[in-house]
Amino acid sequence: MSKQLQNIQQKLNERFYDREEEIEALLTALLSKQHLLFIGPAGTGKSVLSSMLGEIVEESRYFQHLLTPFSTPEELFGVLSLKDLEQGVYKRNVSNMLPEAHFAFIDEIFKANSAILNSLLTLINERIYYNNGVPIPAPLMTIVGSSNEYIEEGEGLEALFDRFLLRYEVNYIREQDTFIAMLKDQNPSHIPKMTMQELCEHQTRVANITISDTIYQAIAKIRQALQDVGIRPSDRRFKQSLSILRAKAYLSGRSEVIHADLFIMANILWETIDQKNATQEIINETAFDTVDAFIHRTTTEFETILMTAQNTMLLKTPHARTQLSHLLMQGKTLYIEVENMNRQIPNRPELQHLKTDIHKRLLQMTSDVIGF
Repeated sequence: MSKQLQNIQQKLNERFYDREEEIEALLTALLSKQHLLFIGPAGTGKSVLSSMLGEIVEESRYFQHLLTPFSTPEELFGVLSLKDLEQGVYKRNVSNMLPEAHFAFIDEIFKANSAILNSLLTLINERIYYNNGVPIPAPLMTIVGSSNEYIEEGEGLEALFDRFLLRYEVNYIREQDTFIAMLKDQNPSHIPKMTMQELCEHQTRVANITISDTIYQAIAKIRQALQDVGIRPSDRRFKQSLSILRAKAYLSGRSEVIHADLFIMANILWETIDQKNATQEIINETAFDTVDAFIHRTTTEFETILMTAQNTMLLKTPHARTQLSHLLMQGKTLYIEVENMNRQIPNRPELQHLKTDIHKRLLQMTSDVIGF
């Protein structure tokens, strides 16, 4: 079943340039039924990428809105019913509005004013909307929020910021070749879909992904290391992060969380922007043993090689063949590294899995380069 998601992930990576991390975050949030926040300048594709939630899952209800300082509750929760208002009942018509959505994208979410904030907080956290004081369960699975800037102290938005378990900075395309490939792209990839029933089946399987005592101990070690430098995420955030770790493992085609999955917690456990780098360093140092650090490094390097090769073939520059030969050699060198590590430490199944995966994709890359 995870092959279906991996196919969707691959096609999204083909459509959105230099957005691999954000796409993984979007699908992870989808599988774990958690909320995701994108922070970055305008024009980085936050809204277009987030709208994929409404396209990927058939039979789902999707809601999208841009907030301003002058937005009113009617824009998110529906207008007051005039018929009920005549009877002195303040009931909103929520049809096709946020309280009925499975997925939502709220742009400039930190522009939410006090008239909107309380209802929004309850809906995001408890999946409940109070209509005329009556609690109505909402089918909401995931909200993606976006903002061009971080919140400032004293704005009263700390609780809203805290509701987003995953937080990612989205920047402009970094590599020049990737930027040029984006400019030349005239045929966006078709994105495969799944039904709501298939999504629910995926989510059920995610909930059954195993987390070993070794992983729990690593999380506790991260918590202590963060506390030692004055960073204190809530126990609730740690508890909720388990669903993210399970979703991350499932998306990678595994039935158990491994140490390398803990890297995503660098986008969960910081509370203020000045804590972000320290949190990432602590997670890197604490969570990864020698093998896990090796796996993380080689996986990242190999993905970069594949992406560079793909872009090189798209650009068709005069020196493309020479560059592709170098990239292929780099890929083979990485494979030999993994093979040697697997030979030295044969009792780590994730090394065998990595070796098999790189070998398979390297063969495909070789075929593509020969046929170029």
